[in-house]
Amino acid sequence: MNEIRREPLLGRWVAVLSESMKPEDYHSAMEPSTAGHCNLCEEGAGGSEEIYSVRDDSGKWLVRVVPAMVPVFSPEGDLGRKGIGIYDRMNAMGVNEMLIESPRHDVPPEDMGSEQMLRVVETFSARMIELEKDIRIRHIMIHKNCGVPSGDACGHSHSLITAIPVIPKRVKEELDGAKQYYEYKERCIFCDIMREEERLKERVVMETPYFLVFCPYAARFPFEFWILPRIHNCSFRDVKEEEKRDLSETLSIMFRKLRRLLKNPPYNYVLHTAPSRIPRRNHWHTLGEDFHWHIEVMPRIKSIGSFELGSGMYTLTTSPEDAAKYLKEVSHGD
Repeated sequence: MNEIRREPLLGRWVAVLSESMKPEDYHSAMEPSTAGHCNLCEEGAGGSEEIYSVRDDSGKWLVRVVPAMVPVFSPEGDLGRKGIGIYDRMNAMGVNEMLIESPRHDVPPEDMGSEQMLRVVETFSARMIELEKDIRIRHIMIHKNCGVPSGDACGHSHSLITAIPVIPKRVKEELDGAKQYYEYKERCIFCDIMREEERLKERVVMETPYFLVFCPYAARFPFEFWILPRIHNCSFRDVKEEEKRDLSETLSIMFRKLRRLLKNPPYNYVLHTAPSRIPRRNHWHTLGEDFHWHIEVMPRIKSIGSFELGSGMYTLTTSPEDAAKYLKEVSHGD
């Protein structure tokens, strides 16, 4: 079974595969599969074990959730926590799911339309509610790779749902930062950021009844933008129907803007949401007040160099103010 190891200096968790790849396995570059050889297309996905689906009146699937093709985590077994000298490890218990966003291979997110995007967003919520029932799960991450440089080797539009028994360091840092801000000011830092960005306007890309889209003040990637809900809520699982519809339209518009402005760039996005709120000692007493779910979209148009890897400090080649101006001005029409 795969395992999770904890790095003792920084507290970083790493998943390690039980069957190591050989050097020659890394030689061939990953390329997207063609529609004729895609396991996620309408015909190819028929043989996969179905976890969840949205279907039309005729029974044809519109959105489908299946196990990941190469799962790192397994829902079977216990955690098997163990200390090995100064090191900590546990079994890689968890869930890897693929959310197939359309039966058609040739429909990227920006072309699927807001109604289909709404089905995807509603499936995010449904799977999160179901996975949180497992008391072993500490954190659920919904994320997407689009384009080969982002980690997508499939070519058929899909998202990933990963549920794990630990809270990753990057997530914990965000949670701790929000908690410390709340303890000092008794306000949500995300709500304060939203108010400040609305006041200044210079980094705002788009405003809707339920969301603010802006390029963050200290972005890591050129043209990175966040989608922040106006209604304070720590968990995506609790969003209302009207928010889901607005989010679907917002995502569709922003993905079309990205394509037109940056000529179909690779990108990643991550939905940041509260960890499982199963009561734990000394944890999450103010989570509902201090954290605020949101989506971060990161175009992968600039490589990460040795300085970024060694220091954790990113070099931004387009300022957030200029990026927001370009994104705001570019048309999202076809």
